[in-house]
Amino acid sequence: MRLEQIDLNLFVVFDAIYSERNLTRVSERLSVTQPAISNALARLRHSLNDQLFVRTPKGMKPTPLAETIVEPVRQALHLLNTGIQLSGLFDPAHSKRTFKLSVSRGVESRVLLPLMEYLQHHAPNVAISSYDINRADLPLELSSGTVDLAVNVPLIRDPNLNSVLIAGDPYVCLMRDNHPDAGCNLSFERYLALDHVHISSRRSGAGYVDTKLAQLGAQRRIKFRTSNYELAADIARTSDLIVTLPERMVSMSGLKAFKLPFDLEAQDLCLYWHKSADGDQANRWLRQAIETAMSN
Repeated sequence: MRLEQIDLNLFVVFDAIYSERNLTRVSERLSVTQPAISNALARLRHSLNDQLFVRTPKGMKPTPLAETIVEPVRQALHLLNTGIQLSGLFDPAHSKRTFKLSVSRGVESRVLLPLMEYLQHHAPNVAISSYDINRADLPLELSSGTVDLAVNVPLIRDPNLNSVLIAGDPYVCLMRDNHPDAGCNLSFERYLALDHVHISSRRSGAGYVDTKLAQLGAQRRIKFRTSNYELAADIARTSDLIVTLPERMVSMSGLKAFKLPFDLEAQDLCLYWHKSADGDQANRWLRQAIETAMSN
């Protein structure tokens, strides 16, 4: 099967089905009828001699072949889209484009508040859609153009992505004002003796703080685990549990901050984009806008 024998629009449908796993949602996303989506999938199945997607109670499950080709298909679609966008100049003052960002949970205010203020003055008609996409899925989302940029900790390793450091925040220990230890110097031994709130989007496993403590031969007592920063602060405000967070969270938490009694590297934030978007004027402008907004 040669490429010129396949309707390239079928790959747009393929990409949408892979993302949505539901033909009704694909129909809504592409603004075409569901029978048209089913027909397009049938044609692509015939061309590639593979089912591509199998119906299950949880939606359309990709076959091994679909899993194999989704990355190059998305990269090709993204390159085509970038080429089309490069044909015209991007004018932020008059653009009505909606940019799609993935911003990791807990740093939305740190990133999006200054960005929206910047846009208000420099690109008043530009809109932002923000999501928190699983870190493991970001390379694929960025390559497909489903997401324009991502802000996350520097743990993403993918040769097809570029990144730049945009922020670094030291960690502090937070507790309520009337906590029994609020008037004391927080020693390393006392830090370990107290009960902790641990924030993580994963169901299990050590966090950044715990990894560092393990290197020091120590372990803290985690009494409550959550993925929600606001809830973690609420728990600390209404109990004797303490929470260790980046310093930027202090003003939003309403808690008293203490310097950690051990050395812990600051939490860095990186801005990620796919290499194919390097020459995209709109993407480049947004990257500069985020860097400028967060440096003020």
